[in-house]
Amino acid sequence: MAKPKKKREIVHLVCSESGDRNYTIRKKPGTPKLELKKYCPRLRKHTLHNEKKK
Repeated sequence: MAKPKKKREIVHLVCSESGDRNYTIRKKPGTPKLELKKYCPRLRKHTLHNEKKK
């Protein structure tokens, strides 16, 4: 039989400077937390975005 699939969890990427939730992604549970440089529309520049759950 096939292995049961693990559900992906919905995670928000929050800007470290303004605190806005700009991006929503789906990722596998159990992976390390993400820290990405993404565009923040409020600040109009690229900033570090951290992963936060709902």
